[in-house]
Amino acid sequence: MESTNRQFLEAFERNVAAQAEFVETWMDAIEDSTDEDRMEENLEGYAKAYEAWMSAAEEQVDRLNASLEGEDVSLEAFRDRWLNAANQAFKEVMSTSAFAAATGDTVQSALDLKQEADEYAADTLHGLGFATVRDVDEVGERLIELERRQQRIEEQLDEVLEELRA
Repeated sequence: MESTNRQFLEAFERNVAAQAEFVETWMDAIEDSTDEDRMEENLEGYAKAYEAWMSAAEEQVDRLNASLEGEDVSLEAFRDRWLNAANQAFKEVMSTSAFAAATGDTVQSALDLKQEADEYAADTLHGLGFATVRDVDEVGERLIELERRQQRIEEQLDEVLEELRA
């Protein structure tokens, strides 16, 4: 029983820490939003998510107390309630414009970083004498232009040969 109680307390502490991290991240996202309507929506989403977490926390405290009083409370039910609360909280958060804006900013930052890294890699490879994607693309474009010119020359040559035969 002592082991079970210890596991309940450890799980509870981990989930409270996760909730604190969630709140901190969410508040950072809200601070980035300056639009008054968006701010109100974000606060409503946060309030709903916080309500889901707090409801789960209250239920877990009740279950923990029941366990301490000798009732059989399964660890799976304890875990499942936290998972359901997290899903509900994240659903509330993900439906807000702050989440969409933060996701957009993150994706844009990642794309910018990738572009900078690609440019740096290409410059480094080019400096070392290796072919880069730009070099291969340029060679491809030149080959296509040469094939067009060759086709035009062959057509003109065929016309000249026809005139000579006639």
